[in-house]
Amino acid sequence: MADVPDNAPEHCPGTQSEKAGKSTACQGCPNQTLCASGATKAPDPAIAEIGVKLSTVKHKILVLSGKGGVGKSTFSAHLAHALASDINKEVAVLDIDICGPSIPRIMGLEGEQVHQSGSGWSPVYVEDNLAVMSIGFLLSSPDDAVIWRGPKKNGMIKQFLRDVDWGQLDYLIVDTPPGTSDEHLSIVQYLSATHIDGAVIITTPQEVSLQDVRKEIRFCQKVKLPIIGVVENMSGFVCPKCKNTSQIFPATSGGAERMCSDLNLPLLGKIPLDPRIGRSCDEGRSFFNEVPDSPATKAYHSIVQKHMCMCTKHTHTDTHTHEYTG
Repeated sequence: MADVPDNAPEHCPGTQSEKAGKSTACQGCPNQTLCASGATKAPDPAIAEIGVKLSTVKHKILVLSGKGGVGKSTFSAHLAHALASDINKEVAVLDIDICGPSIPRIMGLEGEQVHQSGSGWSPVYVEDNLAVMSIGFLLSSPDDAVIWRGPKKNGMIKQFLRDVDWGQLDYLIVDTPPGTSDEHLSIVQYLSATHIDGAVIITTPQEVSLQDVRKEIRFCQKVKLPIIGVVENMSGFVCPKCKNTSQIFPATSGGAERMCSDLNLPLLGKIPLDPRIGRSCDEGRSFFNEVPDSPATKAYHSIVQKHMCMCTKHTHTDTHTHEYTG
């Protein structure tokens, strides 16, 4: 829960709850008097500060999936590379997977550190127009485990949004952890004073993945987060030598295409499996530069074009400030 203090008891209802300071779980809690007074229900002043800070960012996109291991971070990195291929665009990736930050490795930035200036933390740059921020840059080793409770993770996300010197950006891509938990609630709440284009949902074809992705879609609907579209990753395997296609993960229930049809959501595209994608990520290189003529590269570029059109559409049609209070 995004509004539970570090020193709260196990069954704390949360500082924003109507039961705050009044439930049986609150007995003996050092925060009981404060919560019961109603003072904790006041809006977090950081939300307005973040709204001002990110007013220079044109498009904000969240990459989500209810399932781990579907290629969310890989997609975030490749989306950023594709958008930044236009040297006139300024692009940044924010990695809020606090416990499993893989973006530094995928982007070829492992071992880099964050520097602080008078205007805040400086992100780490892949290219002159492609910046990255991740907790991975704050760890002494890539093998260090981040063992934090929700409030501390939420505080770090707040700091990334408020204290990083993002500057003028065309696109801010937020790579999230799997699920619908603290990090997801926090990012939506902290961005509530600014315009969010929406979420790109990543899945794989098999039903075990789609089942969790439907939960993520429901989460987006509940917090009023627009869905830009769905991407089916690992959608068949195209052999680099013979060019034949095999279904490694059969879509037993119709895959993302059927799900999108049932839920009236845009299917942005299908990306085939290619072992060279994994190798490029391990080596911190752009797959597009390594294998520019592969079916996966063509699928990515098609998805990016649709994505940009959907972002433009949301910008023109959504004139209301996104609101979520938790």
